[in-house]
Amino acid sequence: MSEFRFDDRVAVVTGAGRGLGRAYAHLLASRGAKVVVNDAGGNLDGAGADAGPAERVVAKIIAAGGQAVACTASVATADGGEAIVATAVDTYGRIDILVHNAGNVRRASLKEMSYEDFDAVLDVHLRGAFNVVRQAFPLMCAAGYGRIVLTSSIGGLYGNHNVANYAAAKAGVIGLSNAAALEGADEGVRCNVIVPAAVTRMAEGIDTSSYPPMGAELVAPVVGWLSYESCSVTGELFIALAGRVARAIVAESPGVCRSSWTIEDVGGHLDAIRYVEAPLIFPVVPDGHNEHIRYSFELAQRSNELHGSNDQGAFHG
Repeated sequence: MSEFRFDDRVAVVTGAGRGLGRAYAHLLASRGAKVVVNDAGGNLDGAGADAGPAERVVAKIIAAGGQAVACTASVATADGGEAIVATAVDTYGRIDILVHNAGNVRRASLKEMSYEDFDAVLDVHLRGAFNVVRQAFPLMCAAGYGRIVLTSSIGGLYGNHNVANYAAAKAGVIGLSNAAALEGADEGVRCNVIVPAAVTRMAEGIDTSSYPPMGAELVAPVVGWLSYESCSVTGELFIALAGRVARAIVAESPGVCRSSWTIEDVGGHLDAIRYVEAPLIFPVVPDGHNEHIRYSFELAQRSNELHGSNDQGAFHG
């Protein structure tokens, strides 16, 4: 198999001064991409600024024969998002790949979390994703080509203790990615989500002594594939954790359809409603939203045709 190359492609990687983002930037650059290394250089909680992390990554890429430029604008503002994408366009004339990886953490229980800490995390993870996608997406559509990779988390899929802000932001990223995938499907723009796990500074305060190898190098190739021109999927979620690569999906139980419901009916049918041994999956692209609606409408029509005399559904408990 020939090596997958990114020659003449221009990539923007946010949060690329350290950890996972740094690994993404190095991999893309090593395969020929021109890379905008974006990192404001803040602390783990997002406070402060330091140009050093981004500049050091750029220096290493250039020393290895690659092409890169640093940008220290913050993804947390609309102006920052504009500056990040403008760096790619002004320096290299285009943007082909956008990887939003920038992140911060502010931990507190839901009972005690401040509004400031909630907003500060959403500003970087979720609003930050929108700020850069909003700038890059129209340019990609106009060019008829683009690859966007947004970052969610296991916490976004399943929640976690003491990070309601982080969990909410990472769940929101999935919805943003789905919208970009749908709107970009006919424009040559593909958008997917990476759900990564690696031992980086984001793991500070967590006992990782019993963890298997979980370096960023186990995640970066997945992001590389999702950034590649031959990437054959859009609107999907990919997990990369400790060497395991998997697809995550939103699934539904077949459910129960009736022409009328009471509170008691819901309780009485709960086992059937929750039965997920034969799940339904509606892929985002080409038409998951409407397929979901059509499925329910068809069951409702059948139920009405039978005048409510029988429960109608894909499953009967």
